[in-house]
Amino acid sequence: MKTAKVAIVGFGTIGSGVARLLVEHQERISRHAGRPVQLARVVDPDLSRPRNITLPKGLLTDDLSKVTGDPDIEVAVELVGGLEPARTIVLKLLESGKNIVTANKALLAEHGQELFDRARKLGRSIAFEASVGGGIPIIAAIGQSLSANQIQSIRAILNGTSNFILTQMEEHGRDYAASVAEAQRLGYAEANPAMDVNGSDAAQKLAILAHLAFGTKVNWKAIPRIGIDTVEVADLRYAKELGYSIKLLAVAKLVPEGLELHVSPTLVRQGTPLAEVRGAYNAIRVIGDAVGQVFFHGLGAGQMPTASAVVADLIDTVVGRTAITFHTLELWSNDRRTLVTARDPDSVPGRFYLRFNVDDTPGVLAELAGALGRHNISIASVIQHETEEEADGVVPLVIMTHTAPEGAVRRALDEINRLSCVHEGTVRMRVGGSEETHR
Repeated sequence: MKTAKVAIVGFGTIGSGVARLLVEHQERISRHAGRPVQLARVVDPDLSRPRNITLPKGLLTDDLSKVTGDPDIEVAVELVGGLEPARTIVLKLLESGKNIVTANKALLAEHGQELFDRARKLGRSIAFEASVGGGIPIIAAIGQSLSANQIQSIRAILNGTSNFILTQMEEHGRDYAASVAEAQRLGYAEANPAMDVNGSDAAQKLAILAHLAFGTKVNWKAIPRIGIDTVEVADLRYAKELGYSIKLLAVAKLVPEGLELHVSPTLVRQGTPLAEVRGAYNAIRVIGDAVGQVFFHGLGAGQMPTASAVVADLIDTVVGRTAITFHTLELWSNDRRTLVTARDPDSVPGRFYLRFNVDDTPGVLAELAGALGRHNISIASVIQHETEEEADGVVPLVIMTHTAPEGAVRRALDEINRLSCVHEGTVRMRVGGSEETHR
């Protein structure tokens, strides 16, 4: 049988893991692929940095043309990351006749339509299981295994860095800055963790899942998102007192008015599966109209979990399964029927946890309640603990609301934050139910 030759473009942490699987477990991978699979070339601009694998002599190069100019290489694994030069590299690889496997969620979220259209015109395919959820096979699950269903909701922890930080704060009482530093020390967070902690990474992944599950084309930047950088240890204590844990949730929910999409820190009822997800793990709960609830849990990042998903895609591409599903699903295509459009974010309802720093003086609660009332937001409960030593007469006040539209809550907070009795540092988080049911 003809050997399937493979190239890796980008030889960082994930690339090294993919190379390790291909070199050390070639027989196993070839058996699953039905024919020999061989790592033929590895491309990286830095030829000198140390890696945790020794490649056969002659495989490593800094010259992309060694891949684009080799007609025997069938599949190229793009692991450069980011938007450029990744976009240009993928286009060059497609033009040279290569099928693509990628873990680059940012590239797909930003340039998916361009790249997928080009691949279709050239008769090539793009596989992207590792772009969402690391080693969790969620792309195959939604795109293939659950295809008999109308997906009704996706409720997920899609960023392991944020989940690790929140776990540190909840379990060890570390403040936000110390928890970020610990995540950086252990390699879970980049030197600049902004994309993780501000919700952007989760929004990019949610945009991909929403397109796959609902046919919705949405710019990830248009998805309302709030990060975890405003969450304090006190919020985790209040949440626990109320029977909740705090998780950065990415939610896509189908309702008669359209598709609700948002990413935000959310109070999740303790004892439910999502509330129990700890450390750098990801979890995704999907509800389908036929299957009901299914739950996926695993490491959402890291060298070998992500490499596992990449190599699974590589095997599917070699076998030919990817080509069939790629052209059948018509992802990011103008020809694909849009099943549902995104709902106006301001109209999305929810219950909310609100924490204010207020003057410890009579009438403050009445002022806040009045502002909420003017926007038709009713109060479910209030927490204001006695304090022996107030900090300059400023105390925390926690309000749990009944269900209200997102826009009404935002406008009420704009009004409240202008009150002279309210100080900076207001926190707003959504509140989930014991387990959200579909409707």
